[in-house]
Amino acid sequence: MKILILHRVPYFKIEYHRGIDHVLHDVTYFGTRDALATLPPGLRCTQVERPGERSTFEEACTWLDGAPQDFDRVISMSEYELLDAAQLRERLGVDGAPVDQVMLSRDKVLMKSAVEQAGVRVPRFMPLTAFIDAGGTTPWSGATVLKPHRGASSVDVVVFDDQTQAYEAVAGKRSGVAELDGAEAALSDYQVEEFVDGRIRHFDGLIEQGKVLVLGASEYVGTCLEYAQGTPMGSFQIECSDETRAWVGRALDAVQIRNGSFHLEAIVHRGELVFLEVGNRVGGADVAATFELATGVHLPSCELRILLGEPVTDSLSAAPEDRSWYGWFVYPGHHLSGRTFEGFDGADAFRTSPETVTWHELPLGKPLPDHITYGAGETALAGIAVTDSPQETRSWMVRLFESLRIRTSVPAVPDMAAR
Repeated sequence: MKILILHRVPYFKIEYHRGIDHVLHDVTYFGTRDALATLPPGLRCTQVERPGERSTFEEACTWLDGAPQDFDRVISMSEYELLDAAQLRERLGVDGAPVDQVMLSRDKVLMKSAVEQAGVRVPRFMPLTAFIDAGGTTPWSGATVLKPHRGASSVDVVVFDDQTQAYEAVAGKRSGVAELDGAEAALSDYQVEEFVDGRIRHFDGLIEQGKVLVLGASEYVGTCLEYAQGTPMGSFQIECSDETRAWVGRALDAVQIRNGSFHLEAIVHRGELVFLEVGNRVGGADVAATFELATGVHLPSCELRILLGEPVTDSLSAAPEDRSWYGWFVYPGHHLSGRTFEGFDGADAFRTSPETVTWHELPLGKPLPDHITYGAGETALAGIAVTDSPQETRSWMVRLFESLRIRTSVPAVPDMAAR
């Protein structure tokens, strides 16, 4: 089988060799120089470098126009390139999810519309263009969220006290979102929705031909939005009831996610799950690692086998009866971009704690990232913890966040006059 992989996620996060036999199949990795640099030495494959100046689809078309060839599969494991992969499949006549189907799990307005029609509660929402045309009038009152249709990691998400404040900010080009505050505002790429208060959970697992094979539930400590603003966050695994499993199944069916991994987020509001968003991909941070530790199931490699048409049901490990409860945590550094990492105060007891499974701290003297990232080796700290119960894992994580204090310094500016 000839397989084209749109390669964006660092190789170590996916471990493609665990899901694809690179001797049996002819695998081509298409990505930027930095992305291709993450491929392990000696891996049997073809590497095609793209400039990274236009969309992946456009640059793939240019490459294929100059070197025409066919593929049996076109795969992306990155949320940012799922649509590019679908477009390429349609251009090449390759099996897999088409553009219209992928759009349901990428565009948050289409997504929530489909889920709502299936009878699953969602936050009330409006496309931003309709919100502006209505003069800021909405079916709800109170806190209002401004967010992009296809965003991730809470980039360009802003919460306003009410819809009037949101309307005045957008209309006055002072929303805080550069794309909206510029001369040519991209209103059609954004939406507003009511702010629904409550704990946020994420549900992760595998689906094959519309059947959920394995499902895990977790609850966040902190939120993605708070992380984007500079606050540490994490999540801890919790029990998943049969009622919740059925709810997840209805949401996945509504957005036509039928094969691969999924990462679904919901708000627990007054005891009821409220759908927030879903992706046809593996969750970020250490979601895959904690899932495998708890269940024995490696989501990325299982997803790859499903996408290749290789059934995985019989090979899935049974979850241990006397299980441990894992959680992942990240401490941001992007909000301190331009500064150098000098370590943490309050970290010593946690580095060597028996609950600590992994601890990836940025090396001293390294610059902090200039973009939002959950990745180990990029952000100030990323790790995994384990205890004997969900509540213990949560409590350990809360204590960690309360104890940590990041130390930074400003890099010295070279004295040009001395040269």
